[in-house]
Amino acid sequence: MDVSYNKFFKMLIDRKMKKKDICEQAGIATSTMAKMAKDENVSLDVLARICRALDCTMDDILDVLPAENEK
Repeated sequence: MDVSYNKFFKMLIDRKMKKKDICEQAGIATSTMAKMAKDENVSLDVLARICRALDCTMDDILDVLPAENEK
């Protein structure tokens, strides 16, 4: 499944938060943040912790993109 975390990074910018801030608040590793920066898959647990820390839904932080063969 192809995902984009552009919404997440835009939200961090809008809230004037640094990546390390959300890592600390959500209890996620910097390596997970690096995976998200490359639009790689991360676990639902990580996404849920981010959503709790930012008081938002998964729809607010990611987009599910159509598969290459569906374009």
